Amino acid sequence: MIRFTITVVLVLNAVAVAQTVDWPVYLGGPDSSQYSPLNQINRDNVGKLEVAWTYDSDPDIDTPRGQIQCNPIIVNGTMYATSPLLKVFALDAATGAEHWVYDLENKSPPGVNRGVTYWADGEDRRILFAANSHLHALDADTGQSIADFGMDGRVDLHDGLGRDASKLHVGSSTPGVIYRDLIIVGTRLSEALPAAPGHIRAYDVRSGEIAWAFHTIPQPGEFGYDSWPEGAHEFAGGANSWGGMSVDADRGIVFVPTGSAAYDFYGANRHGDNLFANCLIALRADTGERIWHFQTVRHDLWDRDLPVSPNLVTVEHDGRRIDAVAQITKSAHVFLFDRETGKPLFPIEDRPVPASDLEGEQTAETQPIPTKPPPFSRQSLDVDGLATHNPESFAKARDLLARSRSAGQFVPPSREGTIVYPGFDGGGEWGGAAVDPNTGIMYVNASEMPWILQMVDIGSVVVASGGRLGKTVYARSCLYCHGIEGRGDPLGEYPALSDLSRRMPRDEAAIRIREGLGMMPSFKNLSDRQVDAVLDFLYIDNAASSTESRGASAGKPEFTSTGYNRFVDGDGNPVVKPPWGTLNAIDLNEGAIKWQVPLGDVPGVKVEGLPRTGTENYGGPVVTAGGLVFIGASRDEMFHAYDRDSGDLLWETKLPAAGYATPATYAVNGRQYVVIAAGGGKIGTASGDTYVAFALPEK
Repeated sequence: MIRFTITVVLVLNAVAVAQTVDWPVYLGGPDSSQYSPLNQINRDNVGKLEVAWTYDSDPDIDTPRGQIQCNPIIVNGTMYATSPLLKVFALDAATGAEHWVYDLENKSPPGVNRGVTYWADGEDRRILFAANSHLHALDADTGQSIADFGMDGRVDLHDGLGRDASKLHVGSSTPGVIYRDLIIVGTRLSEALPAAPGHIRAYDVRSGEIAWAFHTIPQPGEFGYDSWPEGAHEFAGGANSWGGMSVDADRGIVFVPTGSAAYDFYGANRHGDNLFANCLIALRADTGERIWHFQTVRHDLWDRDLPVSPNLVTVEHDGRRIDAVAQITKSAHVFLFDRETGKPLFPIEDRPVPASDLEGEQTAETQPIPTKPPPFSRQSLDVDGLATHNPESFAKARDLLARSRSAGQFVPPSREGTIVYPGFDGGGEWGGAAVDPNTGIMYVNASEMPWILQMVDIGSVVVASGGRLGKTVYARSCLYCHGIEGRGDPLGEYPALSDLSRRMPRDEAAIRIREGLGMMPSFKNLSDRQVDAVLDFLYIDNAASSTESRGASAGKPEFTSTGYNRFVDGDGNPVVKPPWGTLNAIDLNEGAIKWQVPLGDVPGVKVEGLPRTGTENYGGPVVTAGGLVFIGASRDEMFHAYDRDSGDLLWETKLPAAGYATPATYAVNGRQYVVIAAGGGKIGTASGDTYVAFALPEK
């Protein structure tokens, strides 16, 4: 029996003979290295790159908010990827010619998808992908649904969570990983309450049956149970792995990074460290048994999810070659561990952190900080860090900063507003880091965007509304994204709801509340009465409705945030001094930053001493044996190639829309290609649906 993990090795070993190499797994391989041994495109000729082909994946899309975050895979010369409407398709990777399309017939973007998973055993070749709350299996050759996988070709991700989660938001945006005949899957959940538990599950690739589950919110008698309140497994949510996983097939280990427990910013219902939230967990891939773990944030109150699968690397420490695992974080740290034992390769210090003054909250007394490598983004904001090129914006930012709490990492959420820097999206994020296995050098991009985390007592909102049910539901379920009175955020990531009646019929809004939309989770847990009441609030301007029976009379303060608030100037740029986005090279052998350069540019803004401003960025890099680092990611819609050794920008070109996705590189019939999804749709930029492949001119 020939399994996929073996065929990858055979393909790679055949590069020199066949001049063909695939990109067969999300982020390049089971090790998530985002590395390619190809060198046909190199420092000397990268300036000659031209468009080889393009593919419009959703030409009839009519939504202004679609996006693609997909890192496509290429297997045996066929590219598999997804569209903004979550169509799955197969293309000839050399020409872009369409082989097949599988259409879920979604009428609007149902959520984010970052790619698909390939598995093969002889003639049985499958594509597995998640859309909304289901894991699907398709025939890789025809695109037809495989009926005997789960129920009619799909598995409901609500099932197997240890309690009824049918009315809670459960989905998956990042491809699962393959170990033998198992696909191991994480989930994306609501970050508010109520939320489902984020248990890790392995499914049989053929049948769709659950093979094992690891409880990220421990059950009675399991390790870590005492890090939560008694009985938390029956009500607590989150602690989910939404950013992907990595697999060491030789050792039979799957490495699982997890996010925070719900609710993200207030944990009065979850006192304790909350294992296994915010952990890197090493599990036996065949059984789900825990080998070791490390918690990067205790009792997280800052949405410090581990945002992406870790890199499996080999580094040299003290004259020894060590197989290691490197995990980047939103706070722009790199945690580096021995792959088998979990022992840190650089010292990690437990540092005292401030306590919360919100009623009911109990913060951790210390938090772990790696001493090496140094963080690849700034860690605190004071008045000297504010941008001064616009005097009016500087004055407003200085005044707001003076009213906020800003003292570096782990300052608790507050009524006044706490500066979270790097912000909720990093620092490091879901685009991942690339590592050259020959040198142990990591390449990772970072955003330099501060955010303001301000808390409000839900009870005070209810009292101010006269106890009206609609505003109460809004305060509990909507305010933490859409802000006070539905004002949203300046860049449109979380749209304003104050003018919803002019943009969307009421019955359509009711469907969106039930089913979710884009990054918005579904709220099936709300009753018909609650949905009607919140729609009254949104469409009839605080119309009086029946009172909320729970109200504020319970005497137990509940807090929520006033929204995901970027700290920006009037032009939507970060209030901090540029660079606003960087690309970094980090030596994992020595624990040192080798170079750091601005990534992207904001036209019209010039800062002395900087050739470019850098921009907020999404999507990661790819490093190649040709000495290049390819990356899109920047808000200016450019695709870039940097010198791997120096950080010099060697080539860039404009994309049809911003490339908020990690590219892929591969070779077919002796010709190397680099492909990226140009989906845009984030941070105020236009949406797109195009995949663009580049190559050197044919001889």
